[in-house]
Amino acid sequence: MSFVTHLECSMTGKRYEAGRPHNLSEAGKPLLVRYDLDALAKSVSKEALSHRTEGFWRYREFLPVENAENRISLGEVVTPLIRLPHAEKKLGAAQIIVKDEGRLPTGSFKARGLALAVSMARELGLGHLAMPTNGNAGAAMAAYASAGGMRTTIFCPDDTPRVNVEEIALQGGEVYLVNGLIGDCGKIVGEGKEKAGWFDVSTLKEPYRIEGKKTMGLELAEQMGWELPDAIFYPTGGGTGLIGMWKAFDELEAMGWIGAKRPKMIAVQAAGCAPIVKAWEDGAEHAPLWENAHTAAAGIRVPSAVGDFLILRAVRDSGGFAVAVEEQAIFDARDEIARTDGLLLCPEGAATYAAYEQSLHEGRISAGDRVVLFNCATGLKYPMQSETRFIDRTKPIDYAQFG
Repeated sequence: MSFVTHLECSMTGKRYEAGRPHNLSEAGKPLLVRYDLDALAKSVSKEALSHRTEGFWRYREFLPVENAENRISLGEVVTPLIRLPHAEKKLGAAQIIVKDEGRLPTGSFKARGLALAVSMARELGLGHLAMPTNGNAGAAMAAYASAGGMRTTIFCPDDTPRVNVEEIALQGGEVYLVNGLIGDCGKIVGEGKEKAGWFDVSTLKEPYRIEGKKTMGLELAEQMGWELPDAIFYPTGGGTGLIGMWKAFDELEAMGWIGAKRPKMIAVQAAGCAPIVKAWEDGAEHAPLWENAHTAAAGIRVPSAVGDFLILRAVRDSGGFAVAVEEQAIFDARDEIARTDGLLLCPEGAATYAAYEQSLHEGRISAGDRVVLFNCATGLKYPMQSETRFIDRTKPIDYAQFG
């Protein structure tokens, strides 16, 4: 059963019919899925949710897939909340909590959005999907589409981490490297819709990836006893997850499950690609195209986001802010947390810790705030520096060196 009533243009509010394929609205803006929230609230309870074990599919009433046979699953889990006690002690902070999305299938939070987008594609009878990706989204789409019996064509910038490219191909995606950035890949996908006959699953260019990412907000609220944190630091490229969580909080409040309190939504970007930060600082509603975008945190190297105004509205409405961190700070943060708290963050996740530390020192966040940092993928998918040492077992070993 689905509680979806219609789709709605996020800019103009124009209604669109549910139950058939859509990309952007006539205004060229993302479409949002709307629900009969009164009926939804009567259909499920917090108590019923607490007994479910199906990862993010536990929130099926909050999601648009109508027929259970169209829900594609690869063994999703509820991702853990992990405290960073050594970082807390160092910074004098009350609570620093990492939501570790790297535990999901294909090792990243992209599993949430693509599971929903691909499941809805199957429900709507689509057979060939295409997208641009900096890596993890393509891997997730390839995996879920292969499990659902669908074909995928995926375009990556030619400096995409090799492990991501190989993962996409191994999981059934037809993957092509492009001598450009993700926007150049997106242009190929857009221009090929009519000529190649695929359906465009680019970030926010179809309605359902937001619904998948929305489950981060639902899950976080449930894990925290239906009390939201003081601040959320979110690595922001296309920003689907930030938009999705904000939507989840609105829906939960409308259902009476949470109060009006909202966390500060803090959009974290790299200094080498920070269009949302620029727009936030300028008081603009739309972000300028970021020229010569560069950062090794590939997931947040997005020079232009189609949902920029939705990101900025959530940030401003929450009393949050947008912050850019330097490249070295990202990798210093990754190394610090790995060595002191034992958690290997991906570069994008490490950027949130760097941003938190920077914001704390600048007085934009209080040490008493309970903050959640989103680690969007397993750090195992990214290059690491080699620090191995060698022992020659055929020679006497100087054990004093280990003292």
